[in-house]
Amino acid sequence: MGLGTSRWLQIHDEGSELKNYISWEDLRLVEDVGTERSFSTDWVNQKSNFGASNANANSKRVIVVDKRGRGDSVTVQGAVDMVPDSNSHRVKIFILPGFYREKVYVPRTKPYISFIGNESYAEQTVISWNDKASDRDTTGKEELGTFRTATVSIDSDFFCATAITFENTVMAEPGEEGKQAAALRVTGDKAMFYRVRVLGSQDTLNDATGSHYFYQCHIQGNVDFIFGNAKSLYQDCDIRSTAKRYGAIAAHHRSIENEDTGFSFVNCDIGGTGKVYLGRAWGNYSRTVYSNCFIADIIAPVGWNDWEDPARQSKVLFGEYNCRGRGAERGGRVPWSKSLTQDEVKPFLGREFIYGDQWLRL
Repeated sequence: MGLGTSRWLQIHDEGSELKNYISWEDLRLVEDVGTERSFSTDWVNQKSNFGASNANANSKRVIVVDKRGRGDSVTVQGAVDMVPDSNSHRVKIFILPGFYREKVYVPRTKPYISFIGNESYAEQTVISWNDKASDRDTTGKEELGTFRTATVSIDSDFFCATAITFENTVMAEPGEEGKQAAALRVTGDKAMFYRVRVLGSQDTLNDATGSHYFYQCHIQGNVDFIFGNAKSLYQDCDIRSTAKRYGAIAAHHRSIENEDTGFSFVNCDIGGTGKVYLGRAWGNYSRTVYSNCFIADIIAPVGWNDWEDPARQSKVLFGEYNCRGRGAERGGRVPWSKSLTQDEVKPFLGREFIYGDQWLRL
């Protein structure tokens, strides 16, 4: 089937009202209410091209990506390109298992897109690339810089993904110049990631701007491998350091006191190798909180780093609450980090932190 032809699946009418929220339905393939089908291309009936299907404003659409050529596109980017600009209804891009070596960009003009892999098997569907900050752009005149290295870049709102691996294969050691290499960059607002893997080394996840929810995800790297200025909740996630010596998990970039941003890690399992900081003060008012987490013996005793700027110590909020494990012992912590009380930590504990009641229906 040529790439210009799209298959779509009409599911059920929800009315004409725009659906400005993310639900579990957006993360799975459903033919009829309460009826799930197997993950193959067989069940996706060829109805029409995408333009014709767009006439029914209440249709859900499914685009199938299969690198073997049995879907609508052999690349993920090809599927994204099939979604019309100013799309106003959910489009599900079902990515069949395989290794997709490509960079993917979801522009701001294409909201309401889902990337769906094979149920809970994120390792079976991999999107991988290897750009690093010191690489040259297509003109050869400029370095990419960290922002443009991401294997997958999400600028659109109401994006969600499940059962996918986002990977950047560049390996970096602390202190190496130009090796920043993101696997995933998220600048869109109201995004959810469920059971995805984000794999890299330095600067793995550029959690740049917006409100985001990472649930039961696996994220690994060694230096500042979760960084940015988003307001994000990481709940029940597996956070893995791959550092050989030293490194850092989070580097939040809140630079203005009244900015409503921060990283909250709740009930996460934190382990791996090396001796790393829980967070570094990339911004003057950096805000990072760990609550109810298991923290293995991989944390430098001081716990936190001021980015070699002592003036930031009185401005940041670096907090811990009810964490356990040898890495959670606070005996050697820097005095300007906080052991939070129950009242102090309450705003960080649930989806209310990211105003989830406004855009998540889970």
